[in-house]
Amino acid sequence: MTHQSPEDSYHFAVMRRAIDLIDEGGADAMSLDDLAGAMNMSPAHFQRLFSKWVGVSPKRYQQYLTLDHARAMLRSNFTTLATSHAVGLSGPGRLHDLFLRWEAMSPGDFARHGEGLTILWGWFESPFGPALVMGTDKGICGIGFAAEMGEEAAMEDLLSRWPKATFVEDPMALRPWVLNAFGVQNAGQPTPLFLIGAPFQIKVWEALLSIPSGQVTTYSEIARAIGNPRAVRAVGTAVGRNPISWLIPCHRALRKSGGLGGYHWGLPVKRALLAYEAARAEA
Repeated sequence: MTHQSPEDSYHFAVMRRAIDLIDEGGADAMSLDDLAGAMNMSPAHFQRLFSKWVGVSPKRYQQYLTLDHARAMLRSNFTTLATSHAVGLSGPGRLHDLFLRWEAMSPGDFARHGEGLTILWGWFESPFGPALVMGTDKGICGIGFAAEMGEEAAMEDLLSRWPKATFVEDPMALRPWVLNAFGVQNAGQPTPLFLIGAPFQIKVWEALLSIPSGQVTTYSEIARAIGNPRAVRAVGTAVGRNPISWLIPCHRALRKSGGLGGYHWGLPVKRALLAYEAARAEA
């Protein structure tokens, strides 16, 4: 596994344990001393770790991790996709000024299930635990997180998306894109994405790409944005089939009620992604 920062997965593991503790405590916020003690750390070390990783104090980050935070985001941070299109992908709050360029596989090529396509893959450390990254010569086509489901299941999941493709392990070829994607270094050029999906799915993923970091939308808003307001259920399915997590931000799509809905790579990861972005956007 390629390590872009040995501390990243450790930080995520600690934060993941904090999510469990916060959930167990319900509405009662835990003090810094209690959180640090539960993880066998001094309050000072715990404070430094979280502040370095996410840019805010553990107390503030705990507020972002609560289940009510998603509803608060809808009330105060919701931006329609029409506005997001006007802002553009390099608008305010985009993490590390990350910007993307993408192209999509043709419907005919997609129907062949990856036949004739060579897909490189590799494991990398990310701010959200182990990440499996796949890509073609045109760009990243898959990112899966293994913190919840495990590495074997994540690998099987992405391999099954394109069953007739040829897969080659080559993390070094993908490394520059991955470092740029996770904000470890600025490559000075857009991170290329190669969207492999059905035409309807690609429409949904294109809409997701227009949601600024630190903000959220709803499945029904996405349906309206792609010109099919009654297709909310189909939109939800397409969101769930997004193969490029984090960069195509399906974690920013919520239910109309403010509920998180599902997340293919595990709801704790979705909450962590939203909290991480919200904290960075306000830091």
